[in-house]
Amino acid sequence: MTKRRVVITGLGAVTPFGVGINKFWNSLIEGKSGVSTIDAIDVEKHVVKIAGEVKNFNPEDYMDSKDAKRMDRFIQFAVVAADEAVKDAKLDNIEGLDPYKIGVIVSSAAGGFITFEENHLRILDKGPNKCSPFTIPMMIVNMPSGRISMKYGFKGINKVVVSACATGTHSVGDAFRSIQWGDADVIVAGGCEAAVCDVGIGAFSSARTLSKRNDEPEKASRPWDIDRDGFVMGEGAGVLVLEEYEHAKKRGAHIYAEVVGYGQTGDAYDMVAPDPEGQGAIHSMQFALKDANLKPEDVQYINAHGTSTGLGDVAESHAIAKVFGDKKQNPNLMVSSTKSMHGHMLGATGAVEAIACVKAITEGIVPPTINLDNQDEHVADLDYVPHKMRKAKIHAALSNSFGFGGQNASIIIKEI
Repeated sequence: MTKRRVVITGLGAVTPFGVGINKFWNSLIEGKSGVSTIDAIDVEKHVVKIAGEVKNFNPEDYMDSKDAKRMDRFIQFAVVAADEAVKDAKLDNIEGLDPYKIGVIVSSAAGGFITFEENHLRILDKGPNKCSPFTIPMMIVNMPSGRISMKYGFKGINKVVVSACATGTHSVGDAFRSIQWGDADVIVAGGCEAAVCDVGIGAFSSARTLSKRNDEPEKASRPWDIDRDGFVMGEGAGVLVLEEYEHAKKRGAHIYAEVVGYGQTGDAYDMVAPDPEGQGAIHSMQFALKDANLKPEDVQYINAHGTSTGLGDVAESHAIAKVFGDKKQNPNLMVSSTKSMHGHMLGATGAVEAIACVKAITEGIVPPTINLDNQDEHVADLDYVPHKMRKAKIHAALSNSFGFGGQNASIIIKEI
């Protein structure tokens, strides 16, 4: 069977910059930071007091109040981002289409941390029978996909992928594969997360992974910079509509770009630390290139995982240089980390960064890495697009995501 072509026909986002693709993209190219002091919890008792929070988000502006109360925040983000993407793709009315060929893979790494925390406290205070009856459907990781499918009547593939920080990219990649091989014609794919709560901030802080630059939140996420001290937690959702090329053409859909390559590996090394030689990342990118039938020089932009952690930044940078060459060997390659602006959105981050790649291709603009004031001498010598966006013709872009547990995923998106 010949593999089918897969294109992107819809985009939607909820990010620390607000609701909508335009707010997300405009903030990126302007080099704005979405990181600030946390409002959602009492930060006085926390060592880490900053995050990329979605401020002033009122779910009732986007959905029925009864539905909103029965969804954890991560589900609300997913439903709102999916609504934008589905409407963008003009799939909110599927009359004449086969609903069993339209699927949903919108995943989360953490699930309903907030719901779990609130109901645990309720149990401690009032006893085990005082949980909300909606605790389980508000908390479980598969519910964003379920909720989105119910809203629009999408009856095809419905699942999630949970692979820590690689979740969003695996979700898009698995959707790509499913359409390639004919299991679906359309899949709403992406990631969502809302772990800015006492458990989320406290646990990652105890693991010594988060930045403590509380006095300068907007400067805390600084990938590849010598003064980085950990990643900044982010929250939100990114959703893309992936569609078989002929199916999209037949219904007159607007096509943004094409997904052409997908690579995935495991480090088999450590619970949280990356393979210091970057072999998992190297092979993930190489597999994506082979799948796309592209050479390293065919890719002009990489949206790196670039979390702003000591070990991760070094390992990924050298893996990129190994596959694509450094600045001297490949002067046309640009690498940036948009996490410097929106923080690390965990399960949502891969999908949001895939959207950044799509926009880089369609707009001819590479978003910058802000806060890169003094490049660490231990990272590879790459063009990290510091401080300001760069106008450039992007024919193909690669997005990396690497998760705790050693899960690695890379996707390649190409101009149509």
